Amino acid sequence: MKFSIFLNPQIPGSGWAAEENAVAKRPIGRDVESYQKLLDEVREIAVTADQVGFHALMMTEHHFHSEGFEFSVNPLMFLTDLAARTERILLAPLGLVLPAWDPIRAAEDVALLDHFSKGRLRLGVARGYQNRWMQVLGQRWDAVAARSDGSATDNRNFDVFGEVLKIMKLAWSEDLLRYKSDVLDYEVPKPFSGIEGWPAGEWTRKFGTPGEIDDEGVIQGISVCPKPYQYPHPELWQPFTVSDRSVIRAAQEGILPWMFTPNPDEHAAKAKLYQDECAKLGKIYKLGEHTGILKIVGMADTKEQAIETFGKGMQKDFASFFGPFGYLEVLRKKEDDKFKPISAEKGDFKRMNDVEMALLGTPDDVKRGIQRMLDRMPDLEWFGLFMQGQQGVLPLDTVKRNLEMFAEHIIPEFSD
Repeated sequence: MKFSIFLNPQIPGSGWAAEENAVAKRPIGRDVESYQKLLDEVREIAVTADQVGFHALMMTEHHFHSEGFEFSVNPLMFLTDLAARTERILLAPLGLVLPAWDPIRAAEDVALLDHFSKGRLRLGVARGYQNRWMQVLGQRWDAVAARSDGSATDNRNFDVFGEVLKIMKLAWSEDLLRYKSDVLDYEVPKPFSGIEGWPAGEWTRKFGTPGEIDDEGVIQGISVCPKPYQYPHPELWQPFTVSDRSVIRAAQEGILPWMFTPNPDEHAAKAKLYQDECAKLGKIYKLGEHTGILKIVGMADTKEQAIETFGKGMQKDFASFFGPFGYLEVLRKKEDDKFKPISAEKGDFKRMNDVEMALLGTPDDVKRGIQRMLDRMPDLEWFGLFMQGQQGVLPLDTVKRNLEMFAEHIIPEFSD
């Protein structure tokens, strides 16, 4: 198994743990000094993770978070900064929200980071679920937030995601790109009949891609440069796959799905669906292979100390911010009324620990929690340490010590 950390960067002093400071600096997301503190913390965490033996670092994409939470405006730019400060750790935007991007600009930016890091990039691609920014940045494609509810809005987002990914793959694989989309108002070149009046025609005819310009001097296609460092492109990942149709498409597109299903039995069921769908395409994986799972981990010398240190930090922010988006459903127990949503009051660290979304305790407690997953999926490939309630909430030394303990006690136990 391989191990990653997953960051929702949080401006230090924002959120419920420092409510007075966050209110005093409203909007703290536009406070320059506070943002510099975030950069310093994330950089230290990335370097620590690289040095102690984590295999990857993952980061979300979100916009307009004036509250200072999930503050990862452009993961490609952020990870470019971290690529220059680290040596071996893989870097993964998890994920790039494709319905909010121009496909060719995205393909170019991804290829650049792949070169900057010399192949340390793993590209997470996502659909986007937050309407505040999706309705602004996704308006070009009329692709607003996805809620995995089968609605017309959800279906449009699903289709746009697939089409943007298709065009990106063509941009990476084809020396000459010529394409007209049936899903988006998008054609390459524009107009599709060709771009006239290109002044450097002789130069392009001699040094450019064959067929790029015709005998009449009309541009008939484009060559997206550079192509990625990795062939044909970085491995694709996807967060946080829950619906069956997303699992199925991940199999069809060769995407590694990261799943946010804490219960080991439920995760094994999703992994089995992925395994079966891959097998239909001739891709044979063992159960859990080419999948990842995300969990909060907090360790101390005793379980009581771990809960005291990490439990309070994760509880209120997660319940208050993520709860309204439906994420408290991952905390559902069998005895809960299936017709009632999980309330924020129930979304506490005790329930997180009970359903194994969080593994809080001694290193041995964490080992037993991971082993319970491996008992059902012996070949689970990736484990993600979700830093919810840690960076930006706890002292940086405490956060780094948790990573060091994990690397010392957990990674050697389960790593390949």
